[in-house]
Amino acid sequence: MQSYGFVGTGELTAAIVEGLSSSGNPPQIHLSPRNHRIARDLAARFPNVRVAGSNQEVLDRTTTVVIAVRPQIARDVLGELTFRPGHVVVSAVAALTLAELRAHVSPAERVVRSIPLPTASRRASCTALHPDDPAARALFESVGEVVVPRDETALAAFSAATATFAAHLDQLATIAAWMAAHGVRPDDANAYVAHVFGELGHTLRRHDGTLDELAAKHMTPGGINEQFRTALREAGVPDHIGHGLDDVLARLTSQ
Repeated sequence: MQSYGFVGTGELTAAIVEGLSSSGNPPQIHLSPRNHRIARDLAARFPNVRVAGSNQEVLDRTTTVVIAVRPQIARDVLGELTFRPGHVVVSAVAALTLAELRAHVSPAERVVRSIPLPTASRRASCTALHPDDPAARALFESVGEVVVPRDETALAAFSAATATFAAHLDQLATIAAWMAAHGVRPDDANAYVAHVFGELGHTLRRHDGTLDELAAKHMTPGGINEQFRTALREAGVPDHIGHGLDDVLARLTSQ
């Protein structure tokens, strides 16, 4: 039976483990005891999940190991572990480059950086990883799709793009609040905005062209969608988004 180990038991690990464990033939999973609440909950819900006594025990019991600890403590955690040459080390820590990871996990030679998404819980993640590796690909294809950027620089751009989630949700909250300020009940406003943009997400998944083409399909010349987009562009919103992403990318690549 395939087995995976997870060093770090936060929400992202929980999402991946839930997705893996809901498959028809779930792998054996060994969890770090770092977050006892999440680890115990997963072990109680899924019979294929075990909580190890230590991070080192996770490594001792598995070959493919996912590192999913907070960037601030990642170097200290890795420094306490002893890896084997046969380990496949899959890092979900944004701040660590491949060169740094290889130095920390030597003598393990197969090292992969990854950006799994919380939607792994329902096996709908689109995980960016680099470099390509059959073990890492098999892991993440079990919880969704896989995309392999051409190099580590491109992978950093994928990571920076994930920094936009909260801002996007904040924009939706702003729309709902505007509706409420104009007489709509807050619950109705939230439900309506969630429905509209939830359905737009399904449209995005089915669309096989560019995002610019999809945007054009949602506008008519002189219509209100065109009016609103034009107002945001004239206010410099796209430039602000680009500058914000540049700042995030600089932070990710300077650590």
